[in-house]
Amino acid sequence: MTTDKQNGLEPEEVLEEKDFDPKQTEPVEAEEVSNVEFVEETSEGTDLQKEIDALKASELRIRADFDNFRRRTNEENAKRVKFASQTVIEKLIPLIDNFERALQVEATSDDAKQIQAGVDMIHRQLLDVLNGENVEVIEAVGQPFDPNYHQAVMQEPSDEFESGIVTMELQKGYTMHGRVIRPSMVKVSE
Repeated sequence: MTTDKQNGLEPEEVLEEKDFDPKQTEPVEAEEVSNVEFVEETSEGTDLQKEIDALKASELRIRADFDNFRRRTNEENAKRVKFASQTVIEKLIPLIDNFERALQVEATSDDAKQIQAGVDMIHRQLLDVLNGENVEVIEAVGQPFDPNYHQAVMQEPSDEFESGIVTMELQKGYTMHGRVIRPSMVKVSE
């Protein structure tokens, strides 16, 4: 028995080195190998490039959303600061109305005139405070009726004014930074 038979191989199955001819095998060129690798890299590269592009687009959207959020927050904070005193001013407006009514009373004695002078000073100080907060009186008499600024409580025929013109102001209206905080109560011509 030969050593090939001892290994369990038949003599036909055993290739000897002298039977192997490298010229009989098909040659594979280096270009073909590199092309195969390039195709694999290209498909992986396009997938990676698509993923990179998607991540960049996502980042841009996130940045835009954050910039919009920051702008909205800044605007809301500015508006909150701008109108922070509105509730206090709305409570002070009836006081101003009362001061104006007190100033319309005719003072006859010296004591009453001194009291009225003190009331007038307080009234002017309150108006200065309101002006400092950009509170303005709504002009009404002689103006066309505007439901955004005026609240009509009466209508009357008028020879002096055209139809739809405010003829009388019953209660002053006020705006703060252009926003109406109390409309004027008015009488309008028919």
